[in-house]
Amino acid sequence: MTWCSRRTLIRGAALVPLAAAADDEGVRQAARYFPGHGTYGHRTLSYDLHLAYDPAAGALDGRAHIQAVADRPLRQVELDLTGLTVHDARVDGAVVGPGRKRNKLVLPVRRPIAAGTPFTMEIGYGGRPGPVHTPFGQIGWDRTGDANEGTLVAAQPLGASSWFPCNDRPDDKAEFTFRVTVPRGHHALANGALVERSRRGSTECWTYHHPGPMAPYLAALYTGRFTHETWEARDTSSGRRVTGRNAYPIHLSRRARYDLARQPAMLEVFTGWFGPYPFETYGAVVVDAELDQPVENQTASVFGRNHVDGARTWETLVAHELVHQWYGNSVSLRDWRDIWLNEGFATYGEWLWSEHIGEDSADSIARAAWHTLAKSPQRLRIADPGPDHIFDDRVYNRGACTLHALRLTLGDDRFFALLRGWHHAHRGSSADTAAFIAHAGRYAPAAVEPVLHAWLHEKQLPPLPPART
Repeated sequence: MTWCSRRTLIRGAALVPLAAAADDEGVRQAARYFPGHGTYGHRTLSYDLHLAYDPAAGALDGRAHIQAVADRPLRQVELDLTGLTVHDARVDGAVVGPGRKRNKLVLPVRRPIAAGTPFTMEIGYGGRPGPVHTPFGQIGWDRTGDANEGTLVAAQPLGASSWFPCNDRPDDKAEFTFRVTVPRGHHALANGALVERSRRGSTECWTYHHPGPMAPYLAALYTGRFTHETWEARDTSSGRRVTGRNAYPIHLSRRARYDLARQPAMLEVFTGWFGPYPFETYGAVVVDAELDQPVENQTASVFGRNHVDGARTWETLVAHELVHQWYGNSVSLRDWRDIWLNEGFATYGEWLWSEHIGEDSADSIARAAWHTLAKSPQRLRIADPGPDHIFDDRVYNRGACTLHALRLTLGDDRFFALLRGWHHAHRGSSADTAAFIAHAGRYAPAAVEPVLHAWLHEKQLPPLPPART
């Protein structure tokens, strides 16, 4: 299948400061939860992915154009790529012989690249992509198995390498362009805004651009046949209009349309609580497959057919994935040990939405969650749960209870100012638990620091503060 033509869309992302020279790469890598993924040798500025997908054969033909900056002197560049074959590669335009080291693609360089130097990579690759086998099951590229011959990507936390070469760290964020060629009659959906749709013979090319910055695990591609719907919401914090798009198989359209209908209302109220919506668009994609959980891919969350029933049974999950656009996507993790900053915030967003629409209050939900947590084993520190427990329900619910305890301690005015300030301070970058504790301490250090220490760093569940009247 022929790729669609390349046009220059990269806006020239600004270089960010180098990591502190005193940081030892080996120490930082070993301290991470998943040291086999990603590298500290370079930072990525942009990915420009040219992808041609043949649904009948399940075959992907790809070419990745990557702009990066060396964080240390480099004699070779490492990227993550799993299960796909590289047939040619260039670094700064020079042909190099690609090597493999487990699930690493290794590109030698003809001349060492000095620290702080921008460089480019071009990698041609292909094969039959499939999910990556991880401790959390099979994650990444997958086929829906329906008559539409659809595909989806749900890559959190370790599945990005299943479909493109990348520096698979949650804190290595970049600009993305996707140019996806599929057979005519099929659709391609990806992160960001659709900037071009062109036909060429029996194929069609869909081009999306997302300035991001975005972590690789949040990059997404969905193919198949969809019906599309656009919507608009007012960002109450900035005053701008945000245009959204939803997509779903036509036979699920009635249920999906109803279940997703309150996304504009959610965005309006969330911008009041959390600050300006951080991206150029948002939307939901429903795929014709059953998923264990929806996934908050940046600007384009994915839901399974089991998450739409025409009765809004799973509307809390719709709220959850939208909250992630602020907390988890815009403000990203330095490492997976800090995942409560993603999941605790998004879970508390569910509780706030319930309170807002007149159902159960956040306080009543928090107290019910506390009683459930009290019956669970008291052996998890949610600020460092361990790599096997990053998706433990206690990380989600105790994380949300942590925020509710902060709200009760500070009062609503200071609490929501704290949330808006957290996003404002770290929008488009990465942060960790220590940074959040320091941020919260600016609002009431004597009151806040003991609360956060007990909830985040102690195994024993602390009590919730009394409800405010």
